[in-house]
Amino acid sequence: MNHPYRSLVSEYPRLAKLGQSLPLGGFEPLSMPALAPDAPAVLVFSPHPDDECIIGALALRLRRELRWNVTNVAVTQGSKKERQAGRWMELQAACQFLGFGLIPTIPNGLEKINPKTRQQQPDHWASAVEVISGILQEHRPRIIFMPHAEDWNSTHIGTHFLVSDALMRQPSSFECWVVETEFWGAMNSPNLMIESSVEDVADLIAGLSCHVEEVRRNPYHLTLPAWMQDNVRRGGELVGGQGGAAPSFCFATLYRLQRFGAGKYHQTYEGGKILSASDNLSSLFA
Repeated sequence: MNHPYRSLVSEYPRLAKLGQSLPLGGFEPLSMPALAPDAPAVLVFSPHPDDECIIGALALRLRRELRWNVTNVAVTQGSKKERQAGRWMELQAACQFLGFGLIPTIPNGLEKINPKTRQQQPDHWASAVEVISGILQEHRPRIIFMPHAEDWNSTHIGTHFLVSDALMRQPSSFECWVVETEFWGAMNSPNLMIESSVEDVADLIAGLSCHVEEVRRNPYHLTLPAWMQDNVRRGGELVGGQGGAAPSFCFATLYRLQRFGAGKYHQTYEGGKILSASDNLSSLFA
């Protein structure tokens, strides 16, 4: 029996095959509005090179729409030493394309950033926390991004605790917004859904394609739209409320937004917030 959904579904493998024929990286940087000298600082603590693109929907909008100064912090450069220099070069290309700044932690990135190290190698962990603490003190960010504590991948979880421990070392006057992200492990309680336009999604995919050897091995840049579509399904219930009507978005990313100050996290609103591609983001951080 023929029906219209066969024709619809047939487009997915056709588009995936088309995507595999497209160039990887090598694009001219996006045209971005100039930054004011006092533009608020945004730090994206990325466990691996490529995370800045995967979870970067809100960061890209902050850079493009609010003209805030987004900088990616390369916590690690991957665990394969023979690839660390190459991954750094790919990361430079991706950040330059998206209009993000980029800073390293230490040459070749921090090593062994995971919960096991935190428990069993306190001296190594303390030195890594000191590096992140110094970055926070230097940049005094308005917003930071970091993975949530159950993001499955050990380096993602390690990065969560690394940044959290560094926050706890800041003076009592230190304040910032904390945006927790997800990729490998979904959050049970996100409180923010951010819609991305077609333009933003395309730009994130193009940025992700700059990680040439990684996506050549596994073309996960081509599955980013599907992941963002599924975020709309999940977010309609988890952020919007169980049984509520799903928003008419095609693409979205889920986050958990909190305020950090006086040495602890603060919940800033009840329930969840859903922002469309046309909504003004500044209302989140008033």
